[in-house]
Amino acid sequence: MKALTWEGVNELAVTQVPDPQILNRQDAILKVNLSSVCGSDLHQLSGYIPFMRAGDVIGHEFMGEIVEVGPDVRRRRVGERVVVCSVIACGRCWFCEQGLFSCCDNGNTNPAITETMWGYHPAGIFGYSHAMGGFKGSHAEYIRLPYADHIAFPVPDGVDDMSALFASDSAPTGWMGADLGGVRPGDVVAVWGCGAVGQMAARAAMLLGAERVIAIDRFDYRLEMAERELGVEVVNYERTDVDAELRERTGGRGPDVCIEAVGLEAHTPVPSTASSRPSSSCGWRPTAPTPSARPSCPAARAAACSSWGSFSGLVDKFPMGALMNKGLTLRAAQQHGERYIPMLLDRIARGELPTAHLATHPMPLDDGPRGYDLFKHKQDGCVRAVFQP
Repeated sequence: MKALTWEGVNELAVTQVPDPQILNRQDAILKVNLSSVCGSDLHQLSGYIPFMRAGDVIGHEFMGEIVEVGPDVRRRRVGERVVVCSVIACGRCWFCEQGLFSCCDNGNTNPAITETMWGYHPAGIFGYSHAMGGFKGSHAEYIRLPYADHIAFPVPDGVDDMSALFASDSAPTGWMGADLGGVRPGDVVAVWGCGAVGQMAARAAMLLGAERVIAIDRFDYRLEMAERELGVEVVNYERTDVDAELRERTGGRGPDVCIEAVGLEAHTPVPSTASSRPSSSCGWRPTAPTPSARPSCPAARAAACSSWGSFSGLVDKFPMGALMNKGLTLRAAQQHGERYIPMLLDRIARGELPTAHLATHPMPLDDGPRGYDLFKHKQDGCVRAVFQP
């Protein structure tokens, strides 16, 4: 079959790879209808995730039609249209029973790497390096679904493929940022980043009752989309002193909830130093302070900060003093998508959660390298390139 594969740093190719097969009794095979690029894919493309091998199929946000099921699959059936969570969780371990799906004991079939780096291993993730299980990704014609009963969710009638697609990763990640940030009615919420996850976090905050939502970015086309499609307030941080602006808009108090939706490759005005070099022989790089540190500065005292951009190694110059002395709460995780996806699909069906506008550049899988180039370099107003095999 045809797939988009990683061939080295900043090198992608459309190649022929073996068709997926049922390996375990709980597997299913999915014919991919749509698969989206994601900002976290760029970390692999750029070499920030060191455990990639030439020929790895990338991609983790996708939906399609089930074409084969293993003998122990009970909930899913051939011909069913489903959206698949990017995080691979077994559905039955202690963490899954608590709804902490990205901490699953069994989803990552190659745990040694992350146990060495972080002390424990997280769940597996489709197409996200051998540190996260080495699973083939979704930029392909077909894909194997481990634990299919627990990670694939039927798309409601009336929800088109493009709208359903973003319930795979962007919408649950954004919703979780607002949910675990503890957004309450009447809150002022600031969101750093107006990509797909940031926009979904902003909309989630609105649906959870926030009185005001302020989205922060430096690209006008993304700010304009967030303002137009979601009705949020926007700030361009290259033209505005964000800290002063947020205090001005909140009567000097600062936002009640700050959500980081940027990740480890965030643009930062801080000059590059030796800290941008690989921090160890395994290649993890420390991250500049802006992405995770900035939201803590203008936050109100006793506010909540949540971080949902992808990180891998160390974060440099994190303001622990501000966190402690202002009484802030910081929460972060890979998305527990299985907890949220059914609810999100229902909200999409009711028209409460617009998602299809994120797909600014639909294209055939053969154009995958061009789609990633547009996305990586922020060209032609690209918020998301979406591939159809």
